[in-house]
Amino acid sequence: MPQLREALIALVLIAAGTTPAHATTGPSITVERGRTQPVFSYADAVREHVYVESGVDSDSDGRTDRIRVDIIRPRESGPGLRVPAIIDESPYYDNSGRGNESERKVYDSAGNIVKFPLFYDNYFVPRGYAVLNVDMIGTTRSDGCPDSGGRADVLGGKAVVDWLNGRAAARRADGGTAVADWATGRTAMIGKSYDGTLANAVAATGVEGLETIVPISAISSWYRYQRSNGVIYNYDYMSWLARHVDTDPAAKCAAVRARMDAEDGDDTGNHNAFWAARDHTAGPPGGPRVHAAVFAVHSVNDLNVRPDNFSRWWRLLASANVPRKVWIGQYQHVDPFDFEGRRDLWVGTLHRWFDHWLLGVENDVMQEPRADVQLGPGRWVTQADWPAPSALQVPLHPAADGSLGLTAAERGERAVFTDIRRPEEEMVADVGTAGPARAAFVTDPLPGDVRLSGTPLADLRIALDGPTANLTALVVDFGEDTRVDWRRGQGLTTLAEESCHGAGTALDDACYRKVATNLATRPLEIVARGWIDVQNRASLTTPSPLTPGTYGRVAWETLPHDYLFRKDHRLALVIAGTDATYSAEPATGARVTVDLAGSRVLLPLVPGPGGDTGLPKTAKKETTEGAKKGTGWRGPGRTPLPAPEHRFF
Repeated sequence: MPQLREALIALVLIAAGTTPAHATTGPSITVERGRTQPVFSYADAVREHVYVESGVDSDSDGRTDRIRVDIIRPRESGPGLRVPAIIDESPYYDNSGRGNESERKVYDSAGNIVKFPLFYDNYFVPRGYAVLNVDMIGTTRSDGCPDSGGRADVLGGKAVVDWLNGRAAARRADGGTAVADWATGRTAMIGKSYDGTLANAVAATGVEGLETIVPISAISSWYRYQRSNGVIYNYDYMSWLARHVDTDPAAKCAAVRARMDAEDGDDTGNHNAFWAARDHTAGPPGGPRVHAAVFAVHSVNDLNVRPDNFSRWWRLLASANVPRKVWIGQYQHVDPFDFEGRRDLWVGTLHRWFDHWLLGVENDVMQEPRADVQLGPGRWVTQADWPAPSALQVPLHPAADGSLGLTAAERGERAVFTDIRRPEEEMVADVGTAGPARAAFVTDPLPGDVRLSGTPLADLRIALDGPTANLTALVVDFGEDTRVDWRRGQGLTTLAEESCHGAGTALDDACYRKVATNLATRPLEIVARGWIDVQNRASLTTPSPLTPGTYGRVAWETLPHDYLFRKDHRLALVIAGTDATYSAEPATGARVTVDLAGSRVLLPLVPGPGGDTGLPKTAKKETTEGAKKGTGWRGPGRTPLPAPEHRFF
């Protein structure tokens, strides 16, 4: 293994800030004060492209699909100076574009890129990295058909990592063999949304050479992207997405998309083989083989790639003791490059992360707190992990008078509503007033600030007058406050002023427009939300209808969150039927009876300095007669809560 030994020696020398003796004349990777320095010319960098053999034939044309790989690397890189690679594999390079400014690839007359989207090339190439923009299979200039998270999507990206490590073949445009003799084989994958999803998927294969991934607002399970416990968010979405990212004539991949529609189980909402093949938390037989270090970023208000895609992936990584780090924002589907006031910190942290994992540089990136968490506009905290390690599962109990407290309801107390299709803003309007489509329960005013960190659990005992119903659980903050307005513009307004990160050319600068956080002052906010089809309460694959008139336990997790309820606000639990804001499901019309004595919501709350979670110690009403009178509190009327726009960039 002479090449491996040579590479390891070079890494040791790089970590010490020295140049390998066999390196070519001119600049070499330089480390000062624990960081690589910009010593290579960006303008003179090698810009080239190759076609990697994927090993799959996704369009069934009898030929192995070739993956287009656009490369920019230091002019000095080669057999005498090998460099690590940062990959952004994407299906969006010729349709939606990348980043807040929707950048696309721009080519010269020879077919080589003269403009790479985003700042990764501008910043990291001068510091001794190669940056690879890879066209996902079936998109832009790659062969094949996209299959929305399926086998072809995954193996295309894996083949590129294999090529960088000498395990896969590639050709140049003229048909000549392309060898990555400039690469150390140590590789990272990074990207937002679908790009980050591809990073998760390739890491789950355990491919050798992928040392780290940086998944941003990324999918870990495509079922959770389009389903929640049997409730369908969108019908025929997977085939629609495959068509959206494919700019070839529609007929080329029509058969692939038709097969998706036939296999996706939209008629039931159940988990099946189609979704199992797209569950990257499962990976190959025996579970995912993730060994790459993971720097994850997600926003708790991301209702595009919902944050359970992050939280469940994070739990799995923790159980496998995978080296990891996380940033958690309050925006919608947003890249941390556009978290207001943190652009420089993001670029610097990412720099130290790649230096450490790809070049072996000794720095403090793994010694600092693991989690950066946003609690509100301009307010961030760092902590040892996420959720907050001190969070406790606190049960709150609904009562027939509409209260929510620490004491269980009396036996015999019930709440009744009908599964009617309603938007969220209607579900949370006029709480305290009886309505046919929901049951709502509210605490007394909070005596102090209360922080939720993690995933609430709705745990109900219910009976239906039919075999199933769609249920929605909402955790709500009632109280006038100014919050991040993630519903408008993803939570951001793009400004005219720019900031620059890296070197540039006349055709590819390193400058991007700054952003400001959108704020909204409202009397309430929906903090956490979760959905279930009751017949999927025990299994996502095998439905079990509830015998009409018979009580059964229905427990399900809402989406995770990290949120600060302010003093004097009220915390509420709303249970309702079909969510018209985020679900495509028709309502069942079933009558739902909730046994309040057997029901609760478990909230992960962070205790204060005295060990108290900050909840009001409301005494339980003594009589059912008193309970029938109600609490007397009335919430705000219908408040506009528009669903955020769906964006891919």
